Amino acid sequence: MGVTRRAVVRAALAAGATGTAGLGGSALAASASAASSAGDVVGKITVGYQGWFACIGDGSPINSWWHWSRNGGQAPSPSNTTIVAWPDVREYTRTYPTGYAALGNGQPATLFSSYDQQTVDTHFLWMQQNGIDTAALQRFNPTGAEGPNRDAMAVKVRSAAETYGRKFYVMYDVSDWLTMQSDIKADWTGRMKAHTASPAYARQNGRPVVCVWGFGFADDQRPFAPGPCLDVVTWFKAQGCYVIGGVPTWWRTGDRDSRPGFSDVYHAFDMLSPWMVGRIGNVADADTFYGAATVPDLAECAAHGIDYQPCVLPGSVTGRQRAHGDFMWRQFYNMCRAGVQGVYISMFDEFNEGNQIAKTAETQAWVPAGSGFLALDEDGTACSSDYYLRLTGDGGRMLKGQIPLTATRPTPPTTGTSPGGGTTDLARGKPTAESSHTQDYGSGNAVDGDRNTYWESANNAFPQWLQVDLGSARPVTRVVVDLPPAAAWATRTQTIGVQGSTDGTFGTLLAASPVTFDPATGNTATLTLPAAVTTRYVRLVFTANTGWPAGQASGLHVYGP
Repeated sequence: MGVTRRAVVRAALAAGATGTAGLGGSALAASASAASSAGDVVGKITVGYQGWFACIGDGSPINSWWHWSRNGGQAPSPSNTTIVAWPDVREYTRTYPTGYAALGNGQPATLFSSYDQQTVDTHFLWMQQNGIDTAALQRFNPTGAEGPNRDAMAVKVRSAAETYGRKFYVMYDVSDWLTMQSDIKADWTGRMKAHTASPAYARQNGRPVVCVWGFGFADDQRPFAPGPCLDVVTWFKAQGCYVIGGVPTWWRTGDRDSRPGFSDVYHAFDMLSPWMVGRIGNVADADTFYGAATVPDLAECAAHGIDYQPCVLPGSVTGRQRAHGDFMWRQFYNMCRAGVQGVYISMFDEFNEGNQIAKTAETQAWVPAGSGFLALDEDGTACSSDYYLRLTGDGGRMLKGQIPLTATRPTPPTTGTSPGGGTTDLARGKPTAESSHTQDYGSGNAVDGDRNTYWESANNAFPQWLQVDLGSARPVTRVVVDLPPAAAWATRTQTIGVQGSTDGTFGTLLAASPVTFDPATGNTATLTLPAAVTTRYVRLVFTANTGWPAGQASGLHVYGP
């Protein structure tokens, strides 16, 4: 959520964070039973997904630098910006020039558009790779100029969720939406309800999930009385929905950031998700709120048959809150030892507040020169751009009991993979070539980021080859080959060799050998080169396939040191 829409007065809130219970490392809070069994939000990791970035020239209805610039008619620059952190854009196939100076490494400073389907697909691929279960698509007042973009984003998110096996639901934010009581019903009935037909739409207790964020906040952006808010909640429940409330931190006590008199509204929700951005900024704060808010909140929810989904946040980059992951992990630890029913990550792509987990600039080499933006290594600890995605994945495993409860962060800030090296796919979205293809299964399918599309050569005509142009000579250490993950793709062995070239003359990088693809292990295989080789063109040569008489690949990924 944008910082202008969720600004908080931290001093007023901190004054109420008192009476913390003792926090012995081995002592678990009395775990409250979930009101609901596991579903698409109970027992799951949900991320808040903005999807609100656009660029002039991306084809979007709004045709502006939406959420990148204060003046959306002009390219973002140091004097015209709304962001406080810089994204890592290396995996987007389409980006847009800005008014910033070049990155520290000399590359142009470009930004992504959420309106591009490949951007959304990339985000949901990251969710899939890191065990993130569900995305809550933020939907602000859609009745104005932003409406067509927001409608389009719902379609794009639905497509990506279906492609990558994730769940999604609509999360209404009522900030500055004075006519929300009638508008929100019309919007659900006339637009958003249709998306519940998707198999990817989140359900809990057999009911489609919808969230309303903002009822009860004691500020001018959400000036609603209890009556209209309770009407909206009961209306959604009457539509057969499972309704989540994004509520103030102090909903239970009805003071500080909460308006008084909202108890009936809060207790009408099926699940409560108290907001925490701006309330905590370090490990000590997290521990304070564990005793002052999380434990008593959970008990209150249990007493009323309400599920509980507290926020976990990575912290502000520009505020130097992250402590290379220790701040976020402490929150995961506290929530898991309390026995919460689910976790809401604030947020996935919130570059405006700087509390995003999406891939972010690792070092000043990946930040525009002179911009003032900090990178993930701001405290001197090197962190890979995907670090907070990986950390969220480990937090989810702890929530689900797949790893033991531990106060010690298990996630290394950098992958340090060996011998594969780096984690950036050098082939993603790059030009391809092929010896042949059958029907519409062309070579471009192997680098589009979609495991369900694939290249297939002409049948019964070995040898065949598939090639990618990295754009320039790059050091390469390994090649990863995928087949579609569907169970219909039974185990098979393909004989594959790897060739490389800088000038069109190819030499052998890895001799041909049998490579087994097994759906039980993800239908993927890694071909590791004996040593790093500098090459521009990477070619896979297929000479046999036990499952089909052709070369096949749904993914061709190339990595360097």
